[in-house]
Amino acid sequence: MKRLGGPFLALLTFATLVAPARADDDEKLRRAKTLFFDRRYVEARQVWQEILGGLQAGDDGGAAYWVARCSESLKEDERALKEYAEYLARRPSDRALAEEARTSRVGLAARLYKAGTRQHLPILREALTDPAKTVRYYGAFQLAGLGAEVGIPAVAVLKTIVRVEKDPDLVDRAKLLLLRIDPSALAPDGRPPGAPPPRAGAAKEATWVRIRIDKAGGAPQVSINLPVGLAELIFKSLPDDARRELKLKGYDADNFWDRLKKLGPTEILKIEGEDGERIQIWLE
Repeated sequence: MKRLGGPFLALLTFATLVAPARADDDEKLRRAKTLFFDRRYVEARQVWQEILGGLQAGDDGGAAYWVARCSESLKEDERALKEYAEYLARRPSDRALAEEARTSRVGLAARLYKAGTRQHLPILREALTDPAKTVRYYGAFQLAGLGAEVGIPAVAVLKTIVRVEKDPDLVDRAKLLLLRIDPSALAPDGRPPGAPPPRAGAAKEATWVRIRIDKAGGAPQVSINLPVGLAELIFKSLPDDARRELKLKGYDADNFWDRLKKLGPTEILKIEGEDGERIQIWLE
């Protein structure tokens, strides 16, 4: 019988050595996934770290993403933020996973800001120019949610959402945040449906708050017409503790209505249900 050649023998030897290693890696991968979905995050992170440590140089390391996910799930925000950055520094080939990592960093930065750690604010601002629309939108929502003082850079993205998006929930959320940080950004492009045309020579400032709630094809079920001056008076007459609470949430009771009524006639909010019911709020 002819002897096996050297190269063939080497290949056979390599295969017998690699097969158990691959089997061991597959078992670690299954275990890491099981631990994570069982919410045993500390143990899962340890196994993901073992997998990550065994990767070859140049591997984009999807395991690094899951290490960060474990830390985030454990509410170790600073650690998770650093680990997501380390994952992204590997220039991962999985675009969807990388987008998830950038989105998670935005959420973590916002949470840390609310807890008093302010140095990660640039992460939120950078998200406004992210190539992925979902990251830009999420960044704008999170940044605007921190209040008018820091939320102004998000205005351009929020206005884009109002202008181009078709999802009414997304648009309404953007409008409410604009109302919170910069009501002038809701300057009218036209009258809301059902609103009467402004009178010739009428003042530019809005004088009425109109609210309509309609059922499909019927007369208004709820109709509220409130002078802006009265609404402003009620708002400014809130108790001090309520005013402080609003201030923390980004609403300034001292100048909110001054800024709002200067918008002139404009639609603030419009919600239409699947069965044709409609809620409208506008200034006139």
